[in-house]
Amino acid sequence: MANSYVEETFGLKGKVAVVIGGSGVLGGSVAESLAKAGARIAIVYNHGKEAAEQRVKAIQSAGGEALAVQADGRVKSDLERAKDVIVAKWKEVDILVNAPGVNSTTPVLDIQEEEWDKIISVNLKGMFLACQVFGKHMIDSKVRGSIVNFSSVSSEIPLSKVFTYAISKAGVNNMTRFLAREWAQYGIRVNAVMPGFFPAEQNRKILTEERRKSIFGHTPMARYGEAEELNGAFIWLASNKASSFVTGTIIPVDGGFTAMTI
Repeated sequence: MANSYVEETFGLKGKVAVVIGGSGVLGGSVAESLAKAGARIAIVYNHGKEAAEQRVKAIQSAGGEALAVQADGRVKSDLERAKDVIVAKWKEVDILVNAPGVNSTTPVLDIQEEEWDKIISVNLKGMFLACQVFGKHMIDSKVRGSIVNFSSVSSEIPLSKVFTYAISKAGVNNMTRFLAREWAQYGIRVNAVMPGFFPAEQNRKILTEERRKSIFGHTPMARYGEAEELNGAFIWLASNKASSFVTGTIIPVDGGFTAMTI
């Protein structure tokens, strides 16, 4: 009985989930977890073809359905093309996970316009365009959709060494809440997951021993997060049953980092 209840509440059987940035460490882990919950997975990547195809093979080897589609998330026509490929195969899209991200440690006064534009374009503009393209599809198809964006603890706390990244993620939070307001009338829920420190390619270079001690000292659980520890939040928010009355929320998964004060 317990297993059937969990499957009925959290299961995603028959759903189609698009994971933008699913070739990355965290996005890829989320993609595989949604597949294990029953969803068919479309991994949309710009760079990292090999990593995307490896995720697809892993999902297929476990008995799931998956495909990889190349698209530059900063270009709306690319996303439209990717959407058309996915819809041609599986008819509709029920879930969108926005997981792209780039970072930089450049001091504020040394940030060049090119660097600023790249980070804002990938982290914020790309998410906006993906929400536009796949959100419109959900509205037109009358899908009770779920959109889950990747935020960051830096979006609400001015962490050092991630100036432009933090600003982009603050924009993601605001966009998430705006879209939740706008699209609730269509049965589309929009939420974000706010990870703490999960070492991946884009942030490993700034995690020196000194910074590690500072992070652990401000994290009640005194450690980094593991990629799979994000997955439960995404499965919950993707499920129209389990999180049917949840929209416009920013869910921290951070080992208590945002709860810590002096």
